[in-house]
Amino acid sequence: MEPICYRYLEQNPDLLHFVRMNPIWYRYLSRDPSLLPEMKKEAKYFYGKTLSQQINRVNQQIQMVGMLMQFAGAMKD
Repeated sequence: MEPICYRYLEQNPDLLHFVRMNPIWYRYLSRDPSLLPEMKKEAKYFYGKTLSQQINRVNQQIQMVGMLMQFAGAMKD
């Protein structure tokens, strides 16, 4: 792997961890360092940091709060 690419990974611990969890990316980045943006997209998906994943997580939390409120209301009656 090119030193510049590896230094970039060292500066971003999440990306370095992603590469260690998915070793195929070592090979991809060694052969073609220009795939770094693609790897960053894959890492975002891996960590659940995409917008759609965050929206789904918020929706699930809202549904959970709603169910808890319904349960608490049922307990009062």
